[in-house]
Amino acid sequence: MNILKFFSISPAAEPLTDEKEIGRRYSCLRWSVFLSATLGYGLYYVCRLSLNVIKKPIVDAGVLSEAELGIIGSGLFITYAIGKLTNGFLADRSNIRRFLAAGLLISALINLILGFTTSFIVFLILWAINGWAQSMGAAPCVVGLSRWFGDKERGTFYGLWSSSHNIGEAITFIITAVIVATLGWQWGFRGAAVLGLAGFGIAALFMRDTPQSCGLPAISVWKGDRPKESAQEDGKTVGEYQKEVLKNPAVWMLALASAFMYISRYAVNSWGIFFLEADKGYSNLEASSIISISSVCGIIGTVSSGFISDRFFGGRRNIPALIFGLMNIIGLSLFLFGPEGCAWIDAASMIIFGLAIGALICFLGGLMAVDIVSKKASGAALGVVGIASYVGAAVQDLISGFLIQSGKAGAGEAAAYDFSVASWFWTGAAILSVLCTLAVWKARDKTS
Repeated sequence: MNILKFFSISPAAEPLTDEKEIGRRYSCLRWSVFLSATLGYGLYYVCRLSLNVIKKPIVDAGVLSEAELGIIGSGLFITYAIGKLTNGFLADRSNIRRFLAAGLLISALINLILGFTTSFIVFLILWAINGWAQSMGAAPCVVGLSRWFGDKERGTFYGLWSSSHNIGEAITFIITAVIVATLGWQWGFRGAAVLGLAGFGIAALFMRDTPQSCGLPAISVWKGDRPKESAQEDGKTVGEYQKEVLKNPAVWMLALASAFMYISRYAVNSWGIFFLEADKGYSNLEASSIISISSVCGIIGTVSSGFISDRFFGGRRNIPALIFGLMNIIGLSLFLFGPEGCAWIDAASMIIFGLAIGALICFLGGLMAVDIVSKKASGAALGVVGIASYVGAAVQDLISGFLIQSGKAGAGEAAAYDFSVASWFWTGAAILSVLCTLAVWKARDKTS
């Protein structure tokens, strides 16, 4: 089978003419697309974050060192960053149902294999491949939202979909942590694989490509507001719209803001459990439970972010992005510099941090860039932001691994760690993210 043909956009089906049937099918299929994108991408995260839960048990067992874990983590982020850019451009032209399902299937199988190996080289190679597979998740979901939901719904449904990040994190930090505590670190990978295969089934069965492939009119026609950027009206191709994205300085500045935000985000996601165990004396399950608070609160921040900016700020994201950026700095500072033995402070820091990161994933992680480009280049905008974000995440994991190991004294479970340099590195990134966000304060939607 020709791989390009397999992933190409589905051909248009025989168009429906009955208005009631069109409305009924649109209503049903829109929810099918939205829910499969949300649940499917949430389970992508389970297959990505499985390693984060088991870092301390792996180090304690002598399987891998902290620096090796940092290298492995950065390997995923590097391939993920490259894949986010290329797959973002490809998703604009692809069958998003097959695209989304294929990436999750590959990721699940890699997790399954890692549950049966202890080789650093195997971990590094397969985790890097997993990064590429993971990059096939977000772009088709965002393209699907653009194809199935109108402009006036964009912020609300994008925010709701973005909760998939937090759903996946919550599942990982709760269910995967319980599995690891009960059955051992290998079962953390195996359990993630089972959940990933379930997500593959959801995406394959319930995701849809385009309204036209289901016999429905384009969303702009059904909503009665044809997009001004329609290729039929201004003669531009998808490729030309994508080139405009690459030439837009505001998109690149938002990408830089997101990159710094992702450093602080993955500082907690990748090393938060390790930090709480090594610096504050929590058990693996206790540390996972505290970090899971940020994921649960992140759902609230993400879900409400798009609606709040649409409803109270007229679709402008800059003011709420600034507010949540400052909350990110406050929450992270409490977490890293708060006193030992105060579980309520650690929990409170994760509430603030979770609400902030949940919203910033929505704003800086894609929505603000999508707002200022053509809808026909949504995947390209997400790709530019994505590659910058995960280059930041890769740099974070690599630098953090070496900083943490350099501050280590002793070996095994009796080892002591000095996290002071790493903590300032993570906090400084959160501050730089806010400064970059301020630099695009006046960026406007150029397609409305």
